[in-house]
Amino acid sequence: MNLLEERIVKDGRILDGNIVKVDSFLNHQLDIEFLDKLAEEMAVYFKDKKINKILTIEASGIALATVASKHFNNAKVVFCKKQKTLNIGSDVYESKVESYTTKKNYNITVSKRFLSPEDNLLIIDDFLAEGNALKGLIDVSKQAGAEISGISVAIEKGFQDGGKIIRDMGYDLLSLAIIDSIEDGKIKFR
Repeated sequence: MNLLEERIVKDGRILDGNIVKVDSFLNHQLDIEFLDKLAEEMAVYFKDKKINKILTIEASGIALATVASKHFNNAKVVFCKKQKTLNIGSDVYESKVESYTTKKNYNITVSKRFLSPEDNLLIIDDFLAEGNALKGLIDVSKQAGAEISGISVAIEKGFQDGGKIIRDMGYDLLSLAIIDSIEDGKIKFR
């Protein structure tokens, strides 16, 4: 998607450790009109799927998933929490996830009330690096017996293994922009 690539080049920043900072439009400050264009691309790609629910992870995936909902007949958006709270209860699906950016391990949880075998899911996240968050989302989806109709991320770091891992697992993965390399502060797209 040239539009996203252009926006990354224009407004993104590269931090130590090849961290791509796109917080001015994707995951801190939100450009809703721009997110809507990304969501529209997802809807076109997955138009033949009967998606009735969108699954994501807090916090950065929520914005894109929420905007995407209207392109999928206002599908419900469910997000896995990174911390188990008292009000979520004990009847949950859980999976262990390691965060690429924080290098911390945490258990993601989602109430069993919100995922079921009747669900055709689109899993959405903002970034894909090593694939840990997506593997956790896939795990809770499988625990629920839900069908994963597709997976989409805004930005994939193609120089890391996450995209290959998810595709090798047999999932239809749509990455709206794939970064092949970052050298001397310059991004090369696939």
